[in-house]
Amino acid sequence: MRIIILGAGQVGVTLAENLASENNDITVVDIDVNRLRELQDRLDLRVIQGQGSYPRILREAGAQNADMLIAVTNSDEINMMACQVAYSLFNTPNRIARIRSTEYIFETAKLFQPEVIPVDYLISPEQLVIDYIYQLIEYPGAFQVINFADKKINIVAVNAYYGGPLVGNALSSLPERMPHINTRVAAIFRQDRPIRPQGSTIIEANDEVFFVAASQHIRAVISELQRLEKPYKRIMIVGGGNIGAGLARKLEKNYYVKLIERNKNRATELTEMLNNTIIYYGNASDQELLAQEQVEQVDVFIAVTNDDEDNIMSAMLAKKMGAKKAMVLIQRSAYVDLVQGGVIDIVISPQQVTISALLGHVRKADIVSVFSLRRGVAEAIEAIAHGDERTSKVVGRKIKDIKLPSGTVIGAIARGDEVIIANNNAIIQQGDHIVMFITHKKFVPDVERLFQPSPFFL
Repeated sequence: MRIIILGAGQVGVTLAENLASENNDITVVDIDVNRLRELQDRLDLRVIQGQGSYPRILREAGAQNADMLIAVTNSDEINMMACQVAYSLFNTPNRIARIRSTEYIFETAKLFQPEVIPVDYLISPEQLVIDYIYQLIEYPGAFQVINFADKKINIVAVNAYYGGPLVGNALSSLPERMPHINTRVAAIFRQDRPIRPQGSTIIEANDEVFFVAASQHIRAVISELQRLEKPYKRIMIVGGGNIGAGLARKLEKNYYVKLIERNKNRATELTEMLNNTIIYYGNASDQELLAQEQVEQVDVFIAVTNDDEDNIMSAMLAKKMGAKKAMVLIQRSAYVDLVQGGVIDIVISPQQVTISALLGHVRKADIVSVFSLRRGVAEAIEAIAHGDERTSKVVGRKIKDIKLPSGTVIGAIARGDEVIIANNNAIIQQGDHIVMFITHKKFVPDVERLFQPSPFFL
């Protein structure tokens, strides 16, 4: 696939890294020649220096022959204009734009239409992060919750701890322990190494376990892997930007929410924007302020400012002072591995959340949803089975007879309103939505080929 990426920032670079390794023809456009040079030294792709919305630059990038334009510069206006130029002058068939300003997002239905601003798919990183954090608050104990097939199927990631009933037992005992709940363990990572789940596999403490279940069963399955946490009630948010304000607005109806903002004018604005959130003007790294606001009673401390160091330090201080759980937003990928799993419970990378949303629109075949897992190493994919027994490698076949790429596990099947937790004898039908876990992303092209029907396949 011929893809033009506008913007060599963190999202653009991460996307280029994902796509360049999958035999796509990638061109990256940016105004910063140093960023482009560094990117070209590492990856097999073309780079062009210039303003991504200029017709001359898009022509040089090959917009007239491109399959897709992905505009992820730091400017909403440039992203929108680039999509307009690509549509009007070059008839580029697929156009994706990152839009961050709520001023535009509130008018999405009227603005982003072919006859107005021709953006086929709009990415709002802030809203994606808000939804991501909200899911984690809804399911205490999970460090990742992913929805598939219109939220009928979920893949949930949890750490197994001492005290969890299933820890020290084989996976084959799970149906006996939970006879009325249909679930499947899709993957296990032990000391960063993937283990293929089998009935004889023993769950060990500190395993990262990815399981498939319906929404109503998530808490029950988590309770088998760790002592079940009580539902959260008290939330403290640090940072009143778009993410902090949006998260508070979504939580304040059902939770007791406090928000700390260090900019006085912004704190005043927030008091007018939010109805049931208590706003404090101050520095979240101020021990006296946290003590005054009884941080030791907080169920979840969430730091989402634009400063990674401030987020990390305030969260570490909050945990030291008694906050039960800490989540932090971290922009720099180098910090993620340093912080994850230490004092801080959950690290959120906006780049990985955004990349997951983008990849579903870039993948080949009938890949409808993609989620990047474990900091980009693994992926969860939802694919649609098309064709028949003559043209498809999956339709009409039992799961045990499908030649799945290495490290790939089918977790569940959505068939209309029915959800089928996968087993070896389940038969794939035309139109099924198949949810898979892939332990290493290098096998993604093999999965795509598996689901591509061919008139020559016998």
